[in-house]
Amino acid sequence: MADRKIGIQITLIKQHLGRLLDKMLTEQGIHEFNGPQGRILYVLWNHDFISIQELAKGTGLANTTLTSMLDRMEQKQLIRRTTDINDRRKYLIALTPKARSLEKKYRTVTDQMTELTYQGFTVNEITQLEEYLERVLDNVRNAEMSQKK
Repeated sequence: MADRKIGIQITLIKQHLGRLLDKMLTEQGIHEFNGPQGRILYVLWNHDFISIQELAKGTGLANTTLTSMLDRMEQKQLIRRTTDINDRRKYLIALTPKARSLEKKYRTVTDQMTELTYQGFTVNEITQLEEYLERVLDNVRNAEMSQKK
């Protein structure tokens, strides 16, 4: 198993996709946020008014990383923090109208990224690849959770 290269392959894919995404966002005229911030917005476009913990789970980002990114996004008026009416000690993260106005352009870019990523794949190959990647993701999540105990 030592000659397997999944780690470097995933790292390289992530790096190339990140650079492509940033370039495509710029080409679409989206200068308000970068790729990693787009991940945060994507989660919020699907589930607005959520806690930082829920956002961390949805994005895969650590709370500390997320907090500093949210600070910058708040300064750019993309998100706002609001007190949870059920627990005044807790804050929820919500989108601003400015962030909502960027969703359609962002989804256009991510659709293009998906097409580019799966170029030359059959529908069955895409399904199989995504099933395998989900299994890999489950494996690493479980390993991470068992180390936290």
